[in-house]
Amino acid sequence: MKIKEIVRLLEADVLTCENLLDSDVYSACGSDMMSDVLAFVKDQGVLLTGLLNQQVVRTAEMMDMRCIVFVRNKRPGQEVLSLAEENGIVLLATAERMYEACGRLYTAGLIGGCTKPANTD
Repeated sequence: MKIKEIVRLLEADVLTCENLLDSDVYSACGSDMMSDVLAFVKDQGVLLTGLLNQQVVRTAEMMDMRCIVFVRNKRPGQEVLSLAEENGIVLLATAERMYEACGRLYTAGLIGGCTKPANTD
């Protein structure tokens, strides 16, 4: 799925790296616990969270994630925006709650815990 499709599905605002909206992502994770993200998430994913600190961006960078979606109308401060921009991570903000946002993405075909689309042979 392209990040621009996530923007459409979640009616999200693009906060950083608008030039990367054509990037592909293959999996998603919703969590406010960065330790769970480090333990269970694969690369090329999307992180949905309500946390607004720099650790969210640093965790996404470590896990080779390309996009962070802030849920519940939360907006990060300038230091988080700058760090994401420096690392080429798209930041989005949506009014949706995490449960609803994850459900929309899952229903649209974005899966959890996989780095590539399933083999359909």
